[in-house]
Amino acid sequence: MQQLAGILVVDFTRYLPGAYASRELLRLGARVVRVEPPEGDPMRPTATAWDTALRAGTESVVCDLKSESVFAQALCARADVVLEGFRPGVAERLGIGPGDVPESVVYCSITGFGDEERHRTRAGHDVNYLGWAGVLEDTAPALPPIQIADLAAGALGAVTEVLAALFARERTGRGARIVVSMTHRSHDLVAHRLGGEPVTKMLTGGLACYRVYATADDRHLTVGALEPKFFLRLCELVGRPELADRQYAEGQEELAAALAAVFAQRPLAEWLEHFGDEDVCVGPVWTRAEAGGAFGIGPQAELVPLGAHTEAWRSDLDVR
Repeated sequence: MQQLAGILVVDFTRYLPGAYASRELLRLGARVVRVEPPEGDPMRPTATAWDTALRAGTESVVCDLKSESVFAQALCARADVVLEGFRPGVAERLGIGPGDVPESVVYCSITGFGDEERHRTRAGHDVNYLGWAGVLEDTAPALPPIQIADLAAGALGAVTEVLAALFARERTGRGARIVVSMTHRSHDLVAHRLGGEPVTKMLTGGLACYRVYATADDRHLTVGALEPKFFLRLCELVGRPELADRQYAEGQEELAAALAAVFAQRPLAEWLEHFGDEDVCVGPVWTRAEAGGAFGIGPQAELVPLGAHTEAWRSDLDVR
């Protein structure tokens, strides 16, 4: 079922947050037009595989926003949803701000800091937003392997707001003006911890029952046995049932060392076979290739050439 069939999304964003957001709207049935500068989105040469995957199924229209505002405005006038990711004020100067589109349009700005007065025009990327938001406190200087601010806070935050606005438009006929702050929404992911935590760094190494352990073949096993019943069964299966009573006791490093010594005795495949389908919350650290073989969602995406749909849209909109 394509819930957004008949919805046109015009995406003026660059880089990852908007691209991921519009890809998700496309997945739900929307028609997506990615508007690119004459040189193309910067992700095309810098992250080609990522760009190709996110662009698959979309349409590419080349428009120099500084000199072709009429074309850009015509696209906006046809749209149901407009996405932009410029710093605050830039879209307005280019003639594609929220005041330049029909009231029926759901207009979404994906920003670094939203309307925060002190930071609203500050430049940044994912790591900066996560740093400002307090997300990296437990792990710095280590970096997360995916862009949490871009994807979870920015892209999926925008998708949530856009879907809600489209639902409301069904009742009222009016669009919406949405501002998503990647920093504020990233902070929201950790804000609950300000109220206190049962264990310091609970999910980043504070507990032995929630860690990653090396196996005999230099692979790794994930253990997420937070509930006592899971940890008890885990300890039984590794032949150390006496460790179960120490799950939340002091001396977590000693407990972790005891478990590490056990897991280091067998290769990953043997541990996975040993645990089988037992309720122990254990799994492998697979490579991306291994994970793709099991959970991949389809064939290789095909490249959408830069500007492939420009002339068709110019003709349809009668803009030359």
